[in-house]
Amino acid sequence: MNRPDGREPHRLTRWWRRRSLRTRMTVIAATAIAVSVFVSFQVASELMDRKLLDIAEDQLHADSRVLATNAERTGLAQVQLPPYPGSGRLVRVILPDGSTRTPAGQPALPPVSEHAGRVAQGASTDLLESTDWNDGYRVYTLRVVDGAVQVADLADDSPINQFGFGMLLIGLLCVVGGALVGRTVARAALAPIDRLTAAAVHVADTRDLDADIPDEGGGEIRQLIQSINDMLAALRESRQAQRLLAEDASHELKTPLTSLRLNVELLIRLDRRGTLDSALPAESRTRLLNDLGAQVAELSTLAAELTEVARGDVSDENTELIDFADVVVAAATRARSRMPDIEVALDVSSVWVSGRPAALQRAVLNLIDNAGKWSPANQPVQVRLHCVGALAVLEVDDAGPGIAAADAPRVFDRFYRADSARALPGSGLGLSIVQRVVDAHGGRVTVARSTRGGALLQVGLPAASPPTASEWFTAGKDTAVR
Repeated sequence: MNRPDGREPHRLTRWWRRRSLRTRMTVIAATAIAVSVFVSFQVASELMDRKLLDIAEDQLHADSRVLATNAERTGLAQVQLPPYPGSGRLVRVILPDGSTRTPAGQPALPPVSEHAGRVAQGASTDLLESTDWNDGYRVYTLRVVDGAVQVADLADDSPINQFGFGMLLIGLLCVVGGALVGRTVARAALAPIDRLTAAAVHVADTRDLDADIPDEGGGEIRQLIQSINDMLAALRESRQAQRLLAEDASHELKTPLTSLRLNVELLIRLDRRGTLDSALPAESRTRLLNDLGAQVAELSTLAAELTEVARGDVSDENTELIDFADVVVAAATRARSRMPDIEVALDVSSVWVSGRPAALQRAVLNLIDNAGKWSPANQPVQVRLHCVGALAVLEVDDAGPGIAAADAPRVFDRFYRADSARALPGSGLGLSIVQRVVDAHGGRVTVARSTRGGALLQVGLPAASPPTASEWFTAGKDTAVR
C-alpha cells in the first residue's frame, strides 16, 4: 500500500511489516538484550580501564619515590641502579646536564620528552605521561634535587582485551538466550490470539455464530475476546431477526397473494370459457376489479414497508433543523389523499426539532393511517402538536374502539396485529416503523386511551432552539403564523 504522500516504504520497513508478531517480539527481545550487553560492556570497560590506570599510576608513584629517596642520599650520578632482571618496571635517571642513566641490560626507553625535561629543570614536581613509542609506555617523572628520576611501565591492554572477549562471549550467549526466551514468551503470550484466530476462522468457514470463544487471558486479550463474543452475539441477533423477518414476511405475503391468485385465476377461467360477461355481471366485475386493485395496493404497501424494515436503519438523510409542524402538515396532506373518506383535524404549533424530514413524515403518516383505519367516517382523526417543556409532543387521537389492554404492550412489534384487526388491511409494520424512527431521533412513543374512547398515540421528541432570523430568511422559511 502506498503512503498518502506517494513515497514507498523503505525496504527494511516492508520486510519488518511482513514478519509475524511472534518473530517481531523475538527480534525485539534479542535486540534489547544485545544493546544492554553492549552498553554494559562499554561502561564496565571504561571503569576497569580507569581503575587499572589508577593502580598503575599509584605503583609508578611509589616506585619513583623509593628511587628518589635513594638519589637524594647518594646523588643522581652515584645512585645505584641494579641490572634489569628481564621483566618489570623500567627506570631512568635524568642528570642536571640533561644526560641519562639506565640500568644495564634494560630495554631502551623513549627519549626524554620536553615536558619531562622541564620537570628535571624544576618547572614542575612530577608528571605522568603516556607515549606511543614502540608498544607504548606510561612514564612517571619525579623531580629530585637538581634532576629527575623516571619510572616507566609498558602499557598492557591484555586485561581489557580479555575482559572484552569474555563480555563478547557472554553477550552472544545472552542474545541467543534472549531470543529463545523471547520466542517462548511470545508463543505463550500469543497462544490466546492463536486460539482466537482459529475460532474466527472456524466461524468464517462454517458460519457457526453459536460458538462463543472461551474467555481466557487478561487485560487487552480478555477485552478483545469479549468484544468478539459481543460481536458474535450481535450477529446472532441480526441473523435471528432476519430469519424472523423472512418468516413473518412470507406469512404476511401469503394471504394477499393467495387472494390475488384466486381472483386472477377466476377471471382467466371465465375468459377462456367465454362466459366472463354472463357469469360476472357488471357490478360483480367492478367489485372484483376493485378487490384486485386493493390487493395490489396492499402488496405494494407491504413490499415498501418490508424494504424499510429490512434496511436496518432509519434513512440515509442528513439530520437537519426542521419545524416539526411542517412535517405533520405534509403527512396529513398525504393521508387525506390516501383516505378521502376520513377527516384529519390539525391543531399544530411551530416546534423545532433536529431530525430527518422524510423519516419523520413517514412515521407521522403511519400514525394517521393507523388511526384512520379505526376512526368512524363521521369522526375526524385529531392530530395535535405542541411544545411541552423540552419536548415536541405529537398526539394522534381517533374515536375508534381503542386498543385492548392485552394488546397495548405489543402494538409496536413487527407484524403484530390484534385479533380485532385481522379483517382490516395492513401488514402490522406501520407502528413498528414509527417506533424505530422515534427511537432513532432520541424520542419515545406511547399508547393510551383517548377521551373519545379510541386510541391515543403520543410521540415525544427533544425540542431544539429555533433558528436565528438570518438563518430563517436565508433558508427561505415561510414565517406565516398558523
